[in-house]
Amino acid sequence: MLDLSLSDGLPPFRFSGHETFACRYAWLPKAYRAIKANSGIFFDEDAAMVELGIGKNMVRSLRFWADVMGIAKPTADRTHVLTSTAQAIFEDGGHDPYLEDVRTLWLLHWNMSSGAAPALFAWHYLIGSWPYPEFTRSEALAAFLRQSERLGYSHSSVTLGQHLDIFLHTYMPARSARVGIEDSLDGPLVELRLLQQTGEKRSEGGRWEAVYAFRREAKPDITNELFAYALLDYWDRTAVGEKTLLVRQVTSAPGAPGQVFKLPEEDIRARLEWLSQQKEFGIGYRPSAIQGLLTRDNLLSVSADLIYKNGITSHG
Repeated sequence: MLDLSLSDGLPPFRFSGHETFACRYAWLPKAYRAIKANSGIFFDEDAAMVELGIGKNMVRSLRFWADVMGIAKPTADRTHVLTSTAQAIFEDGGHDPYLEDVRTLWLLHWNMSSGAAPALFAWHYLIGSWPYPEFTRSEALAAFLRQSERLGYSHSSVTLGQHLDIFLHTYMPARSARVGIEDSLDGPLVELRLLQQTGEKRSEGGRWEAVYAFRREAKPDITNELFAYALLDYWDRTAVGEKTLLVRQVTSAPGAPGQVFKLPEEDIRARLEWLSQQKEFGIGYRPSAIQGLLTRDNLLSVSADLIYKNGITSHG
C-alpha cells in the first residue's frame, strides 16, 4: 500500500479553484493586462467575461492561476495587487512578456509549488512528499483519498481525481497525460519536461495505465541565479530571521529548491558552493557529508530581476 508521511503543523490545503482547466499559455499575460487596467476585474465576473472573452468558469480558473503562480494577490477590498514578480516579467519593457524564457517557466513552477498559500494539495504531496520514484494515476489517487481523510477533509474521489488530473495536465502533454480533461491545449509548464511517462503497468483492476516519474537530474536551464532567488525566497518564508539553514532542508524538505526543481544532491551542493562565492548574497556554505550548513550574514531579499541577469534563455 502506498502511503505518505504527514508532519505536524501542516498548512491548510487547496484542492480546487482551477475549475478543471489547466493554465494556458496566453492566460497569465492576459490576466496581468486586465488587472493592470482594472484591479477589481476578477471580482466582477460578468465584466471579466466581456473583457477577457472567456466563460465564467474560465474566468475563475484564470484568477486561480494568477493567484497561485504569483502574478497577483487579492486584497480585502475586492481588488488584486500585481506582484513585483509579475511586473518584472510582464510590464512594458519587462523581461519576458510572452513567456519565451524557460527561466520564467521555472519561476512560475517555483511560485506554485513552494509559495502558494494555501498550498496546492497535489503539488505539495507529489512534488514535496511522494516517497517513491514513480507513480500511476490510480496509486496517486488512492494516496490522495487516504491523506485528505487523515487531514480532516471529506473530498470525493471525483474532486480529488480532477485535482490530480490538473496536476498531470500542467506538466504532461495532453496526448500523453490521458486524463480526460476537456481543455486539450497544453500549458506553458509542459515545456519544462519535469514529469515524464516512463512506461505502463496494470492497475489492480487489470487496466493498463501510464507510469510517471519526475526528471531528477541536473538542469542547466535552472541557472545559478534562479536557484539563488528560490533559495532566498524559501529561506525568507520558512525560516524568518534565521541566520542558519541546514543543507538537508534545502535538498529534501517539501517546498525547498531541491524538491521543487528535482535536483540531485551533488548538483545542489555545487550550486551552494557557487552561491557562497558571490559576496553580494552574504551566504556561507559549510559542506559536510553528514550535515552541511548554510549561514547568512545579511537578510537581504532579492527581486525576480536577478534571474534574468544574463539575457534570455529560450526553451525553443
